[in-house]
Amino acid sequence: MAQFWHTQLMHPDPLHLGFAPGLIAWQQDHGRHDLPWQGSYDPYRIWLSEIMLQQTQVETVVPYYTRFLARFPDLATLAASPADDVMAHWAGLGYYSRARNLHAAARHIVREHHGHFPREIDAIRELPGIGRSTAAAIAAFAFAQCHAILDGNVKRVLARVFGIDGWPGEKAVETRLWALAETLLPDVDIRAYTQGLMDLGATLCTRARPRCEACPFNDVCVAHRQGRQRELPGARPKKALPTKTIAMLILLHGGKILLEKRPAPGIWGGLWSLPECPADADLLRAAASLGFLAEEISKHPDCLHTFTHFRLHIQPWLLPVEHLTTASEPNHLWLALDNLESAALPTPIRRILEAIRIT
Repeated sequence: MAQFWHTQLMHPDPLHLGFAPGLIAWQQDHGRHDLPWQGSYDPYRIWLSEIMLQQTQVETVVPYYTRFLARFPDLATLAASPADDVMAHWAGLGYYSRARNLHAAARHIVREHHGHFPREIDAIRELPGIGRSTAAAIAAFAFAQCHAILDGNVKRVLARVFGIDGWPGEKAVETRLWALAETLLPDVDIRAYTQGLMDLGATLCTRARPRCEACPFNDVCVAHRQGRQRELPGARPKKALPTKTIAMLILLHGGKILLEKRPAPGIWGGLWSLPECPADADLLRAAASLGFLAEEISKHPDCLHTFTHFRLHIQPWLLPVEHLTTASEPNHLWLALDNLESAALPTPIRRILEAIRIT
């Protein structure tokens, strides 16, 4: 690679001119080639993988991707499936708006594009849950179209290699990175180039402990030459996360737990959760307001779950109840404790109920 950069130095602006060829050569020899969504140009499979990979690491996505594809092998099957089924196969992966948008987009494609995934970049961007970078990645991998991507890994690579200061979430910095990404696009091998950006950020140019010694750009990378790997890209301005404390009612009858469907949009929208109320509420009265009579109540260990913008402090309370008056309401579900795997439950709620099941 040193010889490669020696040759590039014969040209003006060698870093910009040599970046795409160097990245493509590296990806072909050292990049990832055996991920389950690779080796196919099927836009459905590529789209599914790109949505799952948003803010989620590959090793986490792979088993979910495999199970999801086994249940929804094509776009038509996904579009025709009930939302509860889709959410159940997404449960645990997080960022549940992705699943709702995926389902809505599949139905949009069936309705507006006769079931064929659109090829035009603008039409792809119109689909729910797809932004500029995701649309570009789908267009590149599925249709070999030349469009720039700029996900979190790519922002880090470009900021370090080209010495872009500032937090990428700031509008001015992001605009500069988009402009740079557009100028670096190659004329050929867009699939290898796009995959190379992702691979470099995920395997070598990582947030912590980057493997600069193995990077194809270590001779020219600004961050490596100046010892600024920890500074670039700039960190998000620190902000204390507020904590919200709530009580959750574990209403138990005959080995079954009452669940409520969360409204969408919102936290855990479309998933099944436990009825909740303020932490200082009269819990027996809260149960009565739902139509149940509870004579005893017991406290279970608290659960702390962190979201992007706040922490949720859950105080679970177990109440054996009678008078099953809400069993037929559409937003309520009685779920057997030995059948937790069948419901689309948020991860912390599943953990709470699993602990109840084994006690």
